[in-house]
Amino acid sequence: MNDLSRTFGYRAVDPDERERRIRRVFDSVAPRYDLMNDLMSFGIHRLWKRTFAAMAAPRAGEVIVDLAGGTGDIAALLAGDDRTVVVCDPSLAMMSVGQQRHDRGIAWLAGVGESLPFRDASIDALTISFGIRNATDVRGALADIRRVLKPGGRFLCLEFSRAAAPIRPFYDTFSHAVIPRLGAWIARSPESYGYLVESIRRFPDQRTFAGMIEAAGFSAVRFRDLSFGIACIHSGLRT
Repeated sequence: MNDLSRTFGYRAVDPDERERRIRRVFDSVAPRYDLMNDLMSFGIHRLWKRTFAAMAAPRAGEVIVDLAGGTGDIAALLAGDDRTVVVCDPSLAMMSVGQQRHDRGIAWLAGVGESLPFRDASIDALTISFGIRNATDVRGALADIRRVLKPGGRFLCLEFSRAAAPIRPFYDTFSHAVIPRLGAWIARSPESYGYLVESIRRFPDQRTFAGMIEAAGFSAVRFRDLSFGIACIHSGLRT
């Protein structure tokens, strides 16, 4: 059983097959992905992402990669005439939707987190939102993210996390009972949203994931809960 299976409880699956399955999930929901995010979060995900982009603090002259950037909503918040922002995502369908919406200021490149198509120490900041849990090898992805960052480069990750105990029963009920039904109704893909809910449930909690980031060689690792821990922003510096 691989590291992902031991750590997160996933059934042992060939990594290539798991990657193909995940890609099929996002290809199938691409046209309605952002609408589903609005419905699932009651629009709150847009506030989370604005907070996330502000914490990334893009600067003039920087090269910034938004990994698993999908339709480019984070990249659009990071983009500016004085910097280079690249969306790197394995789903051509998701990026195609994004290219139709954001026709300037963003570059688009196919790639996966475990084997990033960038030179060593070539990136000033790398962000990833709601994508790290879909990596076939989370530790491998963290290691490759560190590889491509310059010394002192910033890593920021926005991800679903462990909700605070008082709201956890209500959140779990909503996730398992409502989200797949919304997926069936709006995105016409209940299986895809069933997978997404399960991937959230199996992802490590805030402190565990922070420990994984530190183990990958990052310093100044911190996390900030959003909406009572439903989502969390992790950050660290490449040493």
